[in-house]
Amino acid sequence: MSDHHPDQLGLFETRVYPERIEAGSVDLDRFRSEIKRAMSRAIRESGYDRQTIALRMAQYLGLPNLSKTTLDAYTAESKDSHDISLLRFSAFVHATGAKWLFDLVVSKAGMTVLEGSEAKLAEIARLDQDRRAINAELRKLRARPVKPKDWRRLS
Repeated sequence: MSDHHPDQLGLFETRVYPERIEAGSVDLDRFRSEIKRAMSRAIRESGYDRQTIALRMAQYLGLPNLSKTTLDAYTAESKDSHDISLLRFSAFVHATGAKWLFDLVVSKAGMTVLEGSEAKLAEIARLDQDRRAINAELRKLRARPVKPKDWRRLS
């Protein structure tokens, strides 16, 4: 067990998850542009064309179809009246495989998305931190000897 503070990084360590602070307010136009650019990036990185992504979204949502034009409007920064709904955004993430988009959205609330076993690792780390705090408290308490009363003499 190391003696350095949990927020102190070693020479070769880097943070896997950034520490985030909730934004007091969000610039709507800037956030809209950021989401649209990120969705465009997700399309490029997915390996699917827009028509295939629209089809995959429709299948995920149980819709008969979803047009490529609608998808184009969701990703065009010039279309500030075409914000994607949460349900369709979730379908988009599923269709592109870009789960990192969820993290982008919640980062504004000071949160980080953990996937799969990452949540278990975070819980292990939290419990380790709790154990270190308890052990430190026990060390403090044990530092001063306790002389118990002889209860037998009182009866």
